[in-house]
Order: sequence, then structure tokens, then C-alpha cells
Amino acid sequence: MAMTAIFATATWAGGLMTNTNYHIAFDRMMARGASFDVDAAFSNPAGLVWGHEGWQLSLNFQKPWQNRDIQFTANNFLAGTIYDIWGAPFKSYAGVNIDQKFPGKASAPIVPALFASYKQDNWAVSAMLGIVGSGGFVKYEDGIPMFNALVMAKLFSSASLTPNQYNIDSEMKGKQYIYGGQLNFSYKFTDNFAAAVGLRANYYDGYNRGYIYASMPTTTGEIALLDLNLDCLQKGWGFTPIISLDYHEGPLTVAARYEFRTKINTENDTKTLSAVIMNSDPATRKDVPYVGGAVALRQFGDKVAAYEDGAKTRYDMPALFSLAVGYEFTDKLRATVEYHNFDDKHAKMAGNRQEELTHGTHEYLLGVEYDINDKFTVSCGGQRTDYGLDDDYQQNTSFACDSWSVGLGGAWNINKKVRLNAGYFITIYSDYKKESPAYQGTPWPATETYSRTNNVIGLGIDYKF
Repeated sequence: MAMTAIFATATWAGGLMTNTNYHIAFDRMMARGASFDVDAAFSNPAGLVWGHEGWQLSLNFQKPWQNRDIQFTANNFLAGTIYDIWGAPFKSYAGVNIDQKFPGKASAPIVPALFASYKQDNWAVSAMLGIVGSGGFVKYEDGIPMFNALVMAKLFSSASLTPNQYNIDSEMKGKQYIYGGQLNFSYKFTDNFAAAVGLRANYYDGYNRGYIYASMPTTTGEIALLDLNLDCLQKGWGFTPIISLDYHEGPLTVAARYEFRTKINTENDTKTLSAVIMNSDPATRKDVPYVGGAVALRQFGDKVAAYEDGAKTRYDMPALFSLAVGYEFTDKLRATVEYHNFDDKHAKMAGNRQEELTHGTHEYLLGVEYDINDKFTVSCGGQRTDYGLDDDYQQNTSFACDSWSVGLGGAWNINKKVRLNAGYFITIYSDYKKESPAYQGTPWPATETYSRTNNVIGLGIDYKF
């Protein structure tokens, strides 16, 4: 049973392990790397020295929801025979024809984020609290193909059983949150140039839970074949140094930000990791355990070793480089273009999967904002995300799809101190198809098609003292 972490990756905008949408201004505009408003505590800390004099606070609430589906197809219509070295029939198997969708529901509760800043003359301090990585829960009520296939391979190799001869009941679910608290100090060195340094503390909290139960129907009931169970909690800490630069002259702003790689090493608190393999010989059909406990687990080798109690797994957040150019065309109209590069190739992942990527994540963003009058502002934006995916990186438990995101919304200046933000964005993913000539140790070729959908709505309030 190749049990790997069931990531709830990228439930929001951002890279494979990093979120970028905390403030509702992102939801409605996307490109916020040249901002001077309170959301710059994340997106452009150095730019706060050109923002509001005094205190600013902002409280934001977002609701994301997402589907993460896997379409599994295994077609081998002809029965096959395995021959021994003398050419005599050794084992025969029936063909299979599987075309099944494994729907995954990824969700998160209403997620808050808090921003604060204080500016006086040439300096500013700022802070933010939020879910800075991953963020969500995913559940596959019918299990996932790779786990089911490992059971299929085991039953075929030990008793020549094919999928039409037994039933599989399975379920897999996982949670992954990285909570972050960030503090920045900004200083304006000249009339046009400012810099900031910051540090973010990150806390990883996740779990992986599931079971697989295989049984053979008979005229007198059913015979239990395999019973596998997992309940594993994972927790860990990491720290992120941050540097931010901002050049501002007239209508032009050029800003850059660099987040160093965050090393997160989680440790397992495993409540359950068990396997019982029953007598699956059709000739005897006895419902008695013949391998159980640690002996059964050893049959799956290193596929379960990562989930033993006390085992450690790396879930690094990659270094992030951001470059943004903002321009005010008029007193009412402004726009920003932005680029993000996540250095995923050098951020350690479970099983060193980062080595399978063709490159780190590239993101290209564009946002436009227009003030209708002193009270109302409207905005829209878009984002293109290219992950550098490869077949060897993609797994049932952790897959990504390149995407386009579109956001829109507006702001209402209720008075001189209070602003209400509302936004919505949708992410449109490209399906990813992965073909395997012999899927997960079975003799059957298979195709997996990964697909995703994502929506986020948000509401927030900014307050200036």
C-alpha cells in the first residue's frame, strides 16, 4: 500500500506549497505586488512607507471550495497467460475493463487573515496572520486508484484473483494547513527608494487517514481478503526570512520581494498503521488471517515506512521571487503587472518528488483598478500558473494542474476610515493525463486523468486610525 501524504495543495492561489491570496484585494485584482495599502504587509512590505500615516488594520474572510477528481481507466480486454521457463502455462488471468471516476472534495472552513501596519515619517512596521501554505481538507469517499491497485496487485500475485472476482471498499482523506505569522520592518532611504526585512514563523498541521477492505462474494456470504488502516498525524515548524525593495517615482512603482526557502520537517504521531491479509486462496476459501500486524506491513516494504510513528517527512515551502510594476495612468485608473517564481526544484518534498519537476512554478499576473468616484472602486485581474509538471511527479495523493485564474470585485469607502472589500475568483485548470504500461504492479495498462475546479469568495474590512 503506497501510502503517501494526501495533500490539499493549492486550494487557494499560489504555488505547490505556498498561498498568495490572503487579502480580498487579491481576489478582486490578483496583481498586488505594487500595493501601498495594508495588504502590502504581505505583498510589498517596503511600499508601506508610501502608504497611510498611522495605524491600519484589516480583517478578511474567504471561502474556497474545490473538486479534485481522478478518472481511472484500465483496459485489457484479452485474457492472458503467464508461462514458466519451460513454456508450460503457469498462471492465467482474465482481462479487465475499468472506467471509474474517483471524486475528491476539497474544502476549507471560512478562513480569516489579519493585517496590521503602522507608519511614521520614513519607517513602518507591519504584520499579518493567515494560512500561508496549502490550506484545506480533501476526501475521497471511494478511495483512490493507486491504493486500490496495490490491493489488486497483491491479490493477483498471491491468488490469481482478478478485479471481477472481489469487491473493494476504501476511503482516503487528508488535511494540510500551514499557519503563518509575519512581522516586517520598512524604511525609506531616499525620496524614491525603500526596503524592508521580515520574518515569518510557519506551523505545519496535517493528517492522513484511510482504510482499504477487500472481500470476495460467495453464495454463503463473503470472504475477507485484506484489511488495511492508517491514521497518521504530522506536525512541524519552519521560519522564512523575507526581503522587500520598492522604487517609487510619480505614477511608477517597481517592487521586488524575496522569500527564502522554508525548511519544514514534520514528525509522525501515528495512531494506527495496520494490515491484515486473509487467506485468499480460492481453493480453500477459509476466512482466517494468515498474515497480520507487523508481518503484513513488511510485505508492503518502504511503501508504509514513511508513516511509522516518529518518522520524519520534509514539506519545505520553496523560495519565492516576486517582481511587480505598477502604474497610475490617471487619478482614477491604475494597473499592475507581476511575476512570481517559486523555486520548487530546491524545496524538499516527501520522497524527493521535487526532482521530478521540469522547472519551478512560474506565475504571471495582471490587475486593473478603477475608482468610479470617492466611494466606489471596481477591479479585475488574471493569473497564469505553470508548474513544470511531469508524469513522475503526479500522484493520486498529490497532483497539480496548470491553470488560469480570473478575479473581480470592488471596494466601498464607507467613510474616510472604513473600507469594505468584496471579491471572487475562479481557477480554470487544464486536465493532466498520465499513462502507465503496468499500473502499480498489476499486469494491466492504465490511464489516469487528473482534473480540478476551484472557486473562492471573500469579504474584508480595512480600518484606518
